[in-house]
Amino acid sequence: MANYSSSHLIHPGGGVATQSVRVSVSHRAFAFWQTVIGKKVVMAVTGAVLVGFVIAHMVGNLKIFSGPDEINAYSRFLREVGTPELAYGQLLWVVRIVLLLCVALHITAALQLSRMSWAARPVEYKMKRNLETTFAARMMRWGGVLLVVFIIFHLLHLTAGEVGFHAGQFRHLAVYQNVRAAFAVWSVALFYIVAMGALCLHLDHGIWSMLQTLGWNTARNEKMLKMISRAIAIVVFLGFSLVPVSAMAGWLH
Repeated sequence: MANYSSSHLIHPGGGVATQSVRVSVSHRAFAFWQTVIGKKVVMAVTGAVLVGFVIAHMVGNLKIFSGPDEINAYSRFLREVGTPELAYGQLLWVVRIVLLLCVALHITAALQLSRMSWAARPVEYKMKRNLETTFAARMMRWGGVLLVVFIIFHLLHLTAGEVGFHAGQFRHLAVYQNVRAAFAVWSVALFYIVAMGALCLHLDHGIWSMLQTLGWNTARNEKMLKMISRAIAIVVFLGFSLVPVSAMAGWLH
């Protein structure tokens, strides 16, 4: 939507002419982003994309229990999807970029919502009561920080092999062998499990908030949706944690 203001020009003959000058252009999407509901919608939509990825990634990880041939072939498949129309690994990079954009938008919206909340209530309440909140909701901020740290470490660790491995230990596309070597270090395995605990809490509250923002909850289905959110969170935690636990227990050979 364009906004205009008028300025007056004096001609030599004494006449006055009006000149329309466009002074600003307000883009609807940008204006929507500036609102609280806009940021919540962005968080909900990007959250939905990320939840879908997390579930798919968990299912893919569980292929490790089918043996090295299965999980390593799956890793190659992810890089060969779209060929020959696309170059090797090209579609995978497109997916990665989309996911990173979603993470960036999700974090930005969350930070800006927090700032808007603080600005609306500059003086803290003398008595703070968490009457209608949960532990998962209260841990969203710190859990989110831990997840950002985990994502960076995970990309450098099991994706790129830049940290957590001895020289020459990490092998490209040898997922099974890399996972066994990575989780042979108990501190690394423990960090993954703790991070998955943070993810579980984040999903428990985040999925429910997403459904609320998108208007899918009603008085009748509210309890059921909360149960579904918690069930998804627990399944994701167990699915991801099973891999480092199995590696430490020697169940992967």
